Amino acid sequence: MPQVTVHDLARKEVGTLDLPDAAFDYPLNRHLLWEAVRHYLACGRAGTHKTKNRVEVRGGGRKPWRQKGTGRARHGSIRSPLWRKGGIVHGPQPRDYSYRFPRKARRRALASALSAKLRDGQLLVVEDLVLDQPKTGQLDRLVREGLKLDGRTLLVHNGEREAIDLAARNNPRLASVRALQLHAYHVLDAESVVISRDAAQVLGEVLTR
Repeated sequence: MPQVTVHDLARKEVGTLDLPDAAFDYPLNRHLLWEAVRHYLACGRAGTHKTKNRVEVRGGGRKPWRQKGTGRARHGSIRSPLWRKGGIVHGPQPRDYSYRFPRKARRRALASALSAKLRDGQLLVVEDLVLDQPKTGQLDRLVREGLKLDGRTLLVHNGEREAIDLAARNNPRLASVRALQLHAYHVLDAESVVISRDAAQVLGEVLTR
């Protein structure tokens, strides 16, 4: 069972926390992480792409020239796929790219990602993530100057910090997510992960089921 140091928002040690092995000491599974990321990106696709076939392209109702006697190839419509501005053959059509990904595999992928961040020293546990007002600059200073973190940072809280979500959404360097909505993609997309004590305990309970 790994034991981590808990810090405050000024990066001072305030205690320790024991984390379950099933959530924060899980072996690295690269293929499982690839599957989790692929599933996340597939579910995020809009699938609204659309091309028109020869029936849907406007025009082309009249035969361009008679069938025989012109010396040219026979054609029945100027909207044939052979013509410029004609229909598209086997083009993309609206579809749903999402598919089912097993819950156990999703949880194991998250545990693998969290464990890799912890082993690499890129996971920081804080006592609490508190912000007085949803100010982007205030949160940026808290992460840069208080927690001494640069690069893309993920903030994980227990779902009661709406100010953190509002302040992070306008900063491309910061991302905020609730513990029960955390995905392996979120963890892998960040250089550093900051988790509150409550969020770490919630993740430990969920991932050990």
